[in-house]
Amino acid sequence: MIISEYQSTVVMPKREKPYPCVLDFLTTRFPYIGREIWEARIDAGKILTEKGDPVSQDTPYMPLKRLHYFREMEAEAVIPFTERILFSNDELLVACKPHFLPVTPGGPYVNECLLHRLKKRTQNNDLSPINRIDRETAGLVLFSMNKKTRGRYQELFMKGEVEKTYDAVTKYPCASEKRIWTVENRIIRGDPWFRMKIAPGKSNAISKIVLVRSWENRALFQVCPITGKKHQLRLHLSGLGFPILNDPYYPELLPEHQKRFAAPLQLLARRIRFKDPISAKQVTYESERVLLIV
Repeated sequence: MIISEYQSTVVMPKREKPYPCVLDFLTTRFPYIGREIWEARIDAGKILTEKGDPVSQDTPYMPLKRLHYFREMEAEAVIPFTERILFSNDELLVACKPHFLPVTPGGPYVNECLLHRLKKRTQNNDLSPINRIDRETAGLVLFSMNKKTRGRYQELFMKGEVEKTYDAVTKYPCASEKRIWTVENRIIRGDPWFRMKIAPGKSNAISKIVLVRSWENRALFQVCPITGKKHQLRLHLSGLGFPILNDPYYPELLPEHQKRFAAPLQLLARRIRFKDPISAKQVTYESERVLLIV
């Protein structure tokens, strides 16, 4: 049995009554984990409330409240790709994540995540991610090395003071005279729960998209997200008719067996630029990874 060294958290979302029991919620939220396993964890006192109290079979569903637990897996697939540390000092670590490696424990991954690997390499248990990118996406992730200054870096992202640039190789079914787009719309959780979708209403996702070059039925785009919604760039490019190569979720959800290490999502968090709140210097970090150009 593989048990994570780090606590995981899940939020019980706001929903209409009648509320499910906590067991039903966990079983639905994590369909790859059997109901009997969640029952055993609850009975063993392994699922905790925000206050640290063990959940029981009778604990009521609490909208917007958190549940805490430690991930457990009988076995864990090894991600055969390596991260790179591009910069590190007493306050900040900048890593370049490979495709397929999650930033933090999630789904079937416990120790096969960037956070766990970097904690082992740095021997710093205070290490904490400041930003996140999808498991399928490669590129730059910032980590706080010092919990005393962590909030100052997190504030940069919350205030939109970080300039992020991504590269994306997409399908390009027809030549377009247009080369620059600003996409602005509303993204919400879709179905299944791990996909997102565009919905009517007030915009919460903005991306600036530039066509760098095209060849045959492919194109290279430079994309700058102004906001940071989950799967934002994947949805925005797909919505323009330029789905990212090897995207298993958009525009269509591919069967699990088609998600292969040999076909990584052609999306790279290439560059990140901001004024460091500690040194007060303008800094730029850039990945040396390259996307598959065919």
